[in-house]
Amino acid sequence: MNELSQTSVNLEPEKVTKKDVGLAWLRFYFANEIPHSFDKYIAPSLLWALMPILKKLYKDKQDLSEAFQRHLLFFNTQISWGGGVITGIVASLESARAQEVYMKAPITIDDDLIYNTKSGLMGALAGIGDSIDSGTIQYIFIAIALPWAQDGNAIGAIFPFVCFSLYQLLIGYYFAQLGFKLGRTAASEMVGTKMQGIIDGLSILGLFMMGILAANYVKVSSSLAFTLSGKEFVIQDILNNVMPGILPLVVVGGVYAFFTKKGLNVTRALIGLTVILGILAALGIL
Repeated sequence: MNELSQTSVNLEPEKVTKKDVGLAWLRFYFANEIPHSFDKYIAPSLLWALMPILKKLYKDKQDLSEAFQRHLLFFNTQISWGGGVITGIVASLESARAQEVYMKAPITIDDDLIYNTKSGLMGALAGIGDSIDSGTIQYIFIAIALPWAQDGNAIGAIFPFVCFSLYQLLIGYYFAQLGFKLGRTAASEMVGTKMQGIIDGLSILGLFMMGILAANYVKVSSSLAFTLSGKEFVIQDILNNVMPGILPLVVVGGVYAFFTKKGLNVTRALIGLTVILGILAALGIL
């Protein structure tokens, strides 16, 4: 009887702490693309991240082996918004499942529920993460560092990389803790009113930064000049006094309009823009 009691105690899942979730996120962050494969994509990264948690939860070797196999199925998502949230949610689900296994209760959190939760969230969260991180935040850091790079300062090359990496590390940690705290309801929190306001704000900030970049680094000027009543008129000087930066704005707006109507075909846009600007330059307009 004592032997059976001791066995039951040994099989009891340990409590998963915030420190465990933080460690899991760090492991996922640093191993994200290392074991990338065609059939599993980054599933081995997630499994490696969760291994310390799974070992705390499943003391029986068979249960632990099944947990490992559960997380080797196809998985792919954006590193911080997707990876952070899903790491936390899965840790929460596995904690609840481990208790059901230990208590020999009916398994409500089965393999399908865990995998469907991951697969249902990985694409949606990746879409948000890619648009915010890769489409906005990354270029804000680049815009800040561009003047330094143009001056030949090495920090102009290092600053965006370091800041973007730290940003993803910190925001992913926050999302991992949020996912663990809220479980499956974390997804609704991600698209809630408060978070949507943050996303909208970052998007607007990103548009401002793109406008600043276009105004400062897209160089288009007119060489057109003519003489009227003995007085020379230089078009570029007039534009600088009335609407400075109007020509770069027209070029950027034209490229944006092309992408809106014809899709994101960069090659066609570059060829078309080169031809148009070449013709205008040959005519002496630009």
